[in-house]
Order: sequence, then C-alpha cells, then structure tokens
Amino acid sequence: MRAERLPVVTALNAARRTADLDALADGAPLDVVVIGGGITGAGIALDAASRGLRVALVEKRDLAFGTSRWSSKLVHGGLRYLATGNVGIARRSAVERGILMTRNAPHLVHAMPQLVPLLPSLNRGKRALVRAGFMAGDALRWLAGTPASTLPRSRRVPAARVVEMAPTVLRDGLDGGLLAYDGQLIDDARLVTAVARTAAQHGARILTYVAASDAGGASVRLTDQRTGQSFDVSARAVINAAGVWAGEIDGSLRLRPSRGTHLVFDAAAFGNPVAALTIPIPGELNRFVFAMPEQLGRVYLGLTDEAAPGPVPDVPEPSAEEIAFLLDTVNIALGSRLGTADVIGAYAGLRPLIDSGEGRTADVSREHAVVESSSGLISVIGGKLTEYRYMAEDVLDRAIALRGLRPMAPCRTRNLPLIGAPANPGTAIPPMAGLPESLVARYGAEAVNVIGAAACERPVDPVAEGIDVTRAEFEYAVTHECALDAEDILDRRTRIGLVPRDRERAVAVAEEFVARFG
Repeated sequence: MRAERLPVVTALNAARRTADLDALADGAPLDVVVIGGGITGAGIALDAASRGLRVALVEKRDLAFGTSRWSSKLVHGGLRYLATGNVGIARRSAVERGILMTRNAPHLVHAMPQLVPLLPSLNRGKRALVRAGFMAGDALRWLAGTPASTLPRSRRVPAARVVEMAPTVLRDGLDGGLLAYDGQLIDDARLVTAVARTAAQHGARILTYVAASDAGGASVRLTDQRTGQSFDVSARAVINAAGVWAGEIDGSLRLRPSRGTHLVFDAAAFGNPVAALTIPIPGELNRFVFAMPEQLGRVYLGLTDEAAPGPVPDVPEPSAEEIAFLLDTVNIALGSRLGTADVIGAYAGLRPLIDSGEGRTADVSREHAVVESSSGLISVIGGKLTEYRYMAEDVLDRAIALRGLRPMAPCRTRNLPLIGAPANPGTAIPPMAGLPESLVARYGAEAVNVIGAAACERPVDPVAEGIDVTRAEFEYAVTHECALDAEDILDRRTRIGLVPRDRERAVAVAEEFVARFG
C-alpha cells in the first residue's frame, strides 16, 4: 500500500528553491536572514520559523557542506569538558544530548557503547582516571534527566565480553574493559537536512547555492550561484552562521580553526565491532582515539586536533602525520596491526574555534560567542554540534532583543520533534515492516514516505551491489531534500562518497536521478 506523500511544505527541491528566490527578489518581507547552511544555521532557521518569524536561510554551497558533515557523528555528553573544569559546557552538552535523544531526533541519535580495554599499556592510575570520568558521566546523565533506558550506566565488563564487542582487540594481558555510553548520530549531514526540512515545515525559505555578500545589520546581497542573478534583500536582522567561513562575511572576526581527521575502514578490518573501541592517547589526560562502528558497514577512526592556519579550504585534507598518529594509537589496542592499505577512505573537518591566543587548539574552549559588528551584523562563532539548538536559541534571543523583533511564540525547539521523529506531524506512521533496516535507521518514521513517494523503478533495490542505500533514497534526495547535483546526493544526503571505490560505482545512478527528477 502506497503511503500518502508528505505535505509539500516539507519538501525541498529545485522548484521550491526557484519560487523562494523569485519571492525574495520581488521583495518578500523578512524578519531574519541566516547565512550558512550547517547545523548552526539550520538550527537558527528552525528556531526563528517555529517562533513565527519570517526567515530565509542562504548557503553558498549545499546543506552540511562544511564542518557539519565532517564530525565524529557523536552527540557528546560533555565529559571531556568536565575533566578540564568547564562544568557549564559539560552540563549543557549533557542536557542537549538528552533533548536530541528523547525529543528532537530519537530516530537519528542512539546510545553508542564506548569500550576502553584494560590492557597492560593502561596503568592503574590511568584506569582509575577513566573509571572516575565514566562515573562523572553517569552523574551528568542523571543531572540532565536522561533516563538509563536511553543511556545505560557505565560498568566494568569481563575480558570475554570485551572480545565479543571488539573482536580484534589485543588479548594478551587483557583484564576486561570499562564500558560507558554516549550519543551517536546515524549521520551528521542527515541531522542538518532534518533540521532544515523541519524549518521549511514551519515556513522557512531554505536556499542552497546562494552566496551572501555585503552583509550588514539589515540587508545583504544574494547571488544565485547557478544563474549568476544578484539582488539585495532587507531584513530586521541578519545573522552570520557561516562557521569557519564566518570571517569572510565579517572581516573583524578572529577564528582559529583546528583540523579533526578521521580514517574510514571496512568494518571487517575490526571484526565487525558493536562498540566504539576507545583508546586513551598516551600522555593526554582527557583525549581518546575512537574506532566507531558506523552505517554502510564502516568503522570511522578518529580524532585528531591540529592547528589549521591560513586560508580555509573548501574540503580540508588529512595530513600524513595525522593518518600515522591515528594508526599508531589504535594499534596499541589491537591484536593485529592496521596499516595504510586497510584505509578505504579519509576525511577532515575544521572546527570554528574562537581565537583566544596561544596554546594548543586541543585546549581552546568549545564555548560559542554571539558578536555584533559595527554594521549591526550579528555573528555566532565557536561552539560544537551537540549544542547547536542551545546556540540557536541564544543568538536568536539576542537578535530579538537587539532588533526589536516580535515573535508570535517563545522558543519551542526544546520539545520540537524533527522530520522523521514519530511525533512530528508531517511524518506518516503506517507499519514499516519489510522496509530495509538501513533505510529506517536513516529516516526513522519517514522511511515509509521515502518508498511511498518513489516514482522510480525498483525503489527498494540498492543503488549498487553491496551498498545499502536504496534507489528511492536517491530520488527522495532530489525531490524532498534539495539535492541539486550528484555530489549533493553522494556526499551529503548519503555518505557513499566517503569511499572512492563506492562513489565510482554509484555516481552514474546519482546523475541519472538528478537528470530525471531534478
């Protein structure tokens, strides 16, 4: 039985983009313009639209083009920040994690087991520190009100259980393991898309491939990157949420980007683990390397924290030193060494840290700041993915106060379910039996709509042999998620593009769907 199509208001596609651009060019009134289509910008657009404000989000490339797709796919509970004495950000992170897992996006964020093997290389003092940290994490979870049924308590497990969860772990001298839980995203770019589409559901205009320039407190020049058309728009408030590119919008801002690199492996290289193998970095108090099981049968190994001075590249590249560091660190805990030949993909992202002077980027605060320039442009800089909702609320509250905006309602996002969450009113919830598990994992309760709305042949067939992304998902990316070209589909609506050999096998299919449904 075919599901009813989603209401058109939730669908982002080329036709809606054209209509929204034409409306803005013709002078459609706006309260807020948001510059930047990453998680922070999308969050601001959703907050503004759900308060009843007239909002447009503009992004010079695609949704989640920048840092928001290059994360560890973790919704951190803030344990690392507690260890450095930053209690405020630690508690906020735990609260925001709980909101995502229980209200906003329970379909996209799940409990991830983090397993620290107790090996001879981990001395008694370090073991005690890790255990104390995990117990502090339990306390944070409790203080945040997140139930143990959502995030189980930490505990010690025997060696046999460690081997079951992480089969390639070093067994010589293994004395069990310490097990804790944190939040894991099925995919960071999918979260951005869900937030942006939910903003559209509340009336926001979401415009990709539209560049912003000459931004001031009440106006900005927009340029359609696909046609070259330019025009000025006015708004009560203009908010710069361009992440590591924020300084290009407001030259007075000072950021200090740091690069975080991940390596991609076939899960079989780690014995198809069911927990994130978590290895303390030698000589560091509160930093770890994680080998995390992910969608598409992959394991992502990360994370580095290296200064990245100079011009901001469109797509950052991992360095040879970072690759060697990650391999050397994970091999401390493995029974058989991994090498560069086992790496099937790699990616790097730049954290938009606030420039606080000297010191390592690893030690720079992850706090955010809201800054008003002399022109009246409002910028939000710094911060971290887990706190995107809180950051959006903060910057929008400031904009309302500074610009005298009159929202119809207070902030609603704490209890607002995203598209795909069962409680979202735009999500159909007929039985999903028989749908591919991977499809349900990525779309939640919306999965049935992905199949039901498909006009393509063989909608539940994979796009290529051995890749568990369906043809219907490619179509949906174009018709409902504003994918305008094959790269949008392969690199952001799905993560097929992380592995070059998979990209080669799927690119022709992606181009076919863009040509047919775009």
